[in-house]
Formats: sequence, C-alpha cells, structure tokens
Amino acid sequence: MEIGELLKGKLSEGKEKHVPVIDIGKSHGSEVEDLVTVTVGKEVAHPNTVEHHIAWLELYGVKDDGQVVDIGRAEFGPSYTAPLARFKVDVAGFKGFFALSYCNIHGLWQNVVEL
Repeated sequence: MEIGELLKGKLSEGKEKHVPVIDIGKSHGSEVEDLVTVTVGKEVAHPNTVEHHIAWLELYGVKDDGQVVDIGRAEFGPSYTAPLARFKVDVAGFKGFFALSYCNIHGLWQNVVEL
C-alpha cells in the first residue's frame, strides 16, 4: 500500500469538513512577517467530540529547488480545541505549501497551495 492511496482531498466525499484550508497573509499588525493559517472545517464545521474529531494537522513547505520542509504540527484535544493552527513563515523561497489533517474516523486529508 502507498501513502497516496490513503490520502483524500478536494474530490472526496465530505471534503467541506475535512480538507485543510491553507491561507497565507501578513501577521497581525506587521508588514513584514508572513502568517500561514491552516484550518479544518472552514466551510462546514467538523464535529469536535471524543467520538469524532480532527486529531492533528501538519504543514509542509516546498522550496523553489524542490526541497520539502516540515514547517510544523498541531495536535488537538477532542472537544477542547478547534482544528486551526497558525505558523509564522517567511514565504520567500517557497513555491507552495502542503497540509495534512487526520480525522479519527475518516482518515488522512490533504490540500496543496501553489504560490
């Protein structure tokens, strides 16, 4: 089995609750610092119970030369935290970002944003 066979994305059923949405903007009050925000359930809120929740999300950056950089990971306590994470990243030199999220019932979900 290949990891690609396990990943679900924008064409999968339930995408509006599971696909991690990647937004890139400036950090609040800063003209310089870039902020990459990853949200799961932005369109339609994902359930957040012990029985059904987003357990974690990860963000990777793809450099101009093709190198993949592990930017960070956020883990969530069911019913306590919303599946949203913000990363201060200097986006210069990156050609895109890749996010993964994990639903304890529906598995791995992915999204890619090219710059």
